[in-house]
Amino acid sequence: MSAHHKELLSDYLRKRHSVTKLVVHLVFTTKYRRKLFDGFMIEQLREAFESACEKLECNLLEMDGEEDHVHLLMAYPPKLAISVMVNNLKSVSSRRIRRLNTHVPRQSKSAALWSRSYFACSAGGATIETLKEYVQSQATPD
Repeated sequence: MSAHHKELLSDYLRKRHSVTKLVVHLVFTTKYRRKLFDGFMIEQLREAFESACEKLECNLLEMDGEEDHVHLLMAYPPKLAISVMVNNLKSVSSRRIRRLNTHVPRQSKSAALWSRSYFACSAGGATIETLKEYVQSQATPD
């Protein structure tokens, strides 16, 4: 394998029988879209997400947020369901924020920091149109 080819595959998760690069864009909103976060809390959330990612064997590629929501761009292994990842990320981050910021008011009787809903979208380096053109360009045998 050439050095150039190895460099192209360096971002991929290589296992015995598979090579994958699964990336998801996640958005979590606060309960009732309340404006709770400041810059310091966003950094606390980043640390919580990074900690959770280590345990889940994920890679937090990018993370930022505003007062009432956060965006995460994550690479994850094929064995991990997105719903499991979301639940883990939300629970770990919620516990950390509650522990470090006792001044944050409870948003509901359940004391939930996050809304139960979330946004998840697959993300990759190529558009769907580019992938369609590539698949269509394959030489079908006669």
